[in-house]
Amino acid sequence: MQYSCGYWKNASNLAEAQLHKMELLAQKLKLKPGMSILDLGCGFGGLAKYLAENYSVSVVGCTISEEQMKFGKELCKGLPVEFYLCDYREMKLTKKFDRVVSVGFMEHVGLYNYRTVYKIAEKALKPDGLFVLHTMGVNSNCSIEMNRWLHEHIFPNGWQPKLEYLVEKAEDLFIVEDIHNFGADYAPTLAQWRKNFISSWSEIKKNGLYDDRFFRIWVTYLSGSEAFLKSRSVQVYQIVYSKKGLLGGYQAPR
Repeated sequence: MQYSCGYWKNASNLAEAQLHKMELLAQKLKLKPGMSILDLGCGFGGLAKYLAENYSVSVVGCTISEEQMKFGKELCKGLPVEFYLCDYREMKLTKKFDRVVSVGFMEHVGLYNYRTVYKIAEKALKPDGLFVLHTMGVNSNCSIEMNRWLHEHIFPNGWQPKLEYLVEKAEDLFIVEDIHNFGADYAPTLAQWRKNFISSWSEIKKNGLYDDRFFRIWVTYLSGSEAFLKSRSVQVYQIVYSKKGLLGGYQAPR
């Protein structure tokens, strides 16, 4: 249930690539047992489960999806993982966190909410905390035609940020410690998603929720996205931020 780019450096299949992506995030967060993590846009709880199980940390996830929260609670049963069902701007947090992480979330908050995300992350973090952001990005503003199609069929009001926004909107709140671009890894991720979707289509459509039109739209989306990533028109960034800059610097894993 990982709906973001896998990390293929040492992976031979999609499952390994997704596990390696979560491990890369864990290493960049520089976790220690007992730390508390805030996961903005936690999805189905897969990252929260991985961090809690493998690094003995507690995680609070935020989602606006009841289905995601329901799935996540079952997935993380018995682990120190909580879920907030709310808009990230309306969270009522009662404590500071050692780390904040966000994966595949920034693309959906809208162009004018980037600064808000950074303010929330800064407020949630302890003074020596780290914020690791995983997001797609574009080299320049997307074409109106492409945005119109995606907004209508896939991601209403979605917007992929330019790298300059991810630096500019963090000014006076965070120091950029590291920027890692592995956008080329998204092409094989999308190719495997498309392969799995097509091979499973006969089973998927039995529930009656999806018709042949949906099949064509989804294959077009996955194929078009793969082409954008292969052409390097779209990137995938993992950016590490600290509040005041780490003394001695930040050693970035790869």
